[in-house]
Amino acid sequence: MLKLNDLFSRNDFMNSVIRPYKTSDKGFLIEIFKKNIPEFFAPEELSEFIEFLEVHHKDYLTIEVENRVVGGLGHEHRVSDASGRINWVFIHPQYKGLGFGKDACLHCMTLLTSNPSIEKLLVRTSQHAAGFFKSLGYEVMSIEKDYWAEGFDLYLMKKGI
Repeated sequence: MLKLNDLFSRNDFMNSVIRPYKTSDKGFLIEIFKKNIPEFFAPEELSEFIEFLEVHHKDYLTIEVENRVVGGLGHEHRVSDASGRINWVFIHPQYKGLGFGKDACLHCMTLLTSNPSIEKLLVRTSQHAAGFFKSLGYEVMSIEKDYWAEGFDLYLMKKGI
């Protein structure tokens, strides 16, 4: 099956934005999340994501391409350990590899590092996305086998500021 990124390059999409989450995005994001199961998320993580949107929606961003929701990601500042964190990152499979996820993470990293009380950036991910975060300069601090679900290990990754 051909993917969108087999047919187009990033330059073919002129209208892409990273914007604050709106409640009207919820259904689109849930459907996109489901399309990332089981490659990047375990099925049982869906309910956790939905709960996250309910509680932390102010810290979530939506990625749009040509006025279409194609993904999202969250960010937070944890005062307890002076960290800035990126979480719940995902892109519609047809838009992977075009740089939209990278741009969104870099945007969050800029937001987080502009806060002088943040001393480090952390991400909790799985082995399925660790390479992506490594390409952004994160290093693995620890691994916990089958943390998220069977076959989904926790990779705690850190990036200095």
